[in-house]
Amino acid sequence: MSTAADTRKLTPRGRDRRQSLLDFAIRRFAENGYHPTSVADIVDGVGVGKGVFYWYFPSKDDLLREILRDSIYDLRKTQQAAIDGVDGPLAKLEAGVRASMAWSMTHPDILRLVAFAWTEQTFAEALRKGDQILLADTARHIKAAIAEGDIAPGDPELLAIAVNGVTRQLSSPETGTVSGDGTVTIDEAQIQERIELGVRVVLHGIRG
Repeated sequence: MSTAADTRKLTPRGRDRRQSLLDFAIRRFAENGYHPTSVADIVDGVGVGKGVFYWYFPSKDDLLREILRDSIYDLRKTQQAAIDGVDGPLAKLEAGVRASMAWSMTHPDILRLVAFAWTEQTFAEALRKGDQILLADTARHIKAAIAEGDIAPGDPELLAIAVNGVTRQLSSPETGTVSGDGTVTIDEAQIQERIELGVRVVLHGIRG
């Protein structure tokens, strides 16, 4: 579903204001929860009126859908940038895994929103479509690696599910270091450690 702002050209100031609403909503949803957070909370936090919010987003649900769509797009763009110029499907797969895990662990608020969205039928369908796209990307590289003899024969789609499952679990923001106030964080050293573990598990696991 397109938002109202999708149908008209925004000025640079309009794009900045819309992005401010998105950025603040991501933080507030992740901190306080989606349902407890109201449109009033968001516009008060940004310092604009409700009319401004509804100029860009028909509803709070549409706002979250936009956040999810933007996140999937940004993740795929990051993966593509990482594999551009890399030779060989297995090397591309490794580069994609590294980029995906790094992106995920530096966007913990997004991952928390994704975890919530999977529990709500209203948003789950959009996530399923995004997952299908990401799995297809992974399966394509696996299929090419199998054809080149770098990976043992197997079902590329099933192997892609395994790869994405491993990297997603290792990238979970809920498995970091818990501070005294209950905040969970993953520092740079942990990020690199998990990326290396993910690459080792994935590449050794699927090569057979």
